[in-house]
Amino acid sequence: MPFHQYFNREIFPIDAAIFKTNDLGLLRGYGLFDYFRTYNGVPFRFEDYWKRFENSARLLKLAIPLSRDETEKVLADLFALSGEPEVAFRFVLTGGYAPDSVHVIQPNLLIRTESLPQDNPAGRLKGIKVLPHAYVRDLPEIKSTNYVHMILMADEMRSQEAADLLFHKDGEISELTRSNVFIFKGNTLITPGRSILNGITRRVVLELAGPHFEIQVRSVSLNEFLAADEAFTTSSTKWVMPIVAVGDNRIGDGRAGKNTLFLQGLFEGLVSDWGK
Repeated sequence: MPFHQYFNREIFPIDAAIFKTNDLGLLRGYGLFDYFRTYNGVPFRFEDYWKRFENSARLLKLAIPLSRDETEKVLADLFALSGEPEVAFRFVLTGGYAPDSVHVIQPNLLIRTESLPQDNPAGRLKGIKVLPHAYVRDLPEIKSTNYVHMILMADEMRSQEAADLLFHKDGEISELTRSNVFIFKGNTLITPGRSILNGITRRVVLELAGPHFEIQVRSVSLNEFLAADEAFTTSSTKWVMPIVAVGDNRIGDGRAGKNTLFLQGLFEGLVSDWGK
């Protein structure tokens, strides 16, 4: 596939080596990213993703070297070069090259086109299992490149046939490693409002749910999550994915709930018509 990548005002083949070894993203883990995809060849909710990317950069005190309009042109060029009907875009902004390995001089901006992740229709229908993990991300508003806990727990997740980790601390849950979480108690939809990344799919689901359910954005205890009637997670790759077990604890009757599947259908309808 002829995927390409943009790096500091130039476009390269996707397999080109571009970073020098004194980049602060490598030396200090000082970097952030964002990720979204197209539907019908049109980037999904780009304005929302751009605002989140700007906010992450502001919080890490990194200047984005492109304007929004310039970035949209880069995306159009990369999409055209791919020759694919749909692509994913990954933005990576690092602290750049630092001669003293500490101070930011000029950030580096990478934009990659990638193939879409493998779909998981079985997970959307049957649901997934997650493992409880005592942790809350530092600076959760920032989509940083630090995914140490997910990688360290990868073997444990595989051995327990779990798809992800449910972060919790001091009895309060926050999110999964790469996605937001919701629960249903009856027809009330509840989602954590702090110590989370403000997910764009989460925002879309809240918009879709508004006319149909009572919505509460508030703290959610781990015990409340375990006792929920239904639970699900949302992200660019998971869409609306039922959670049917947390460790050995079954959520509800251990199957995807009807309210979750209803929201799943609304979301799928939205993206199928996106850009038309």
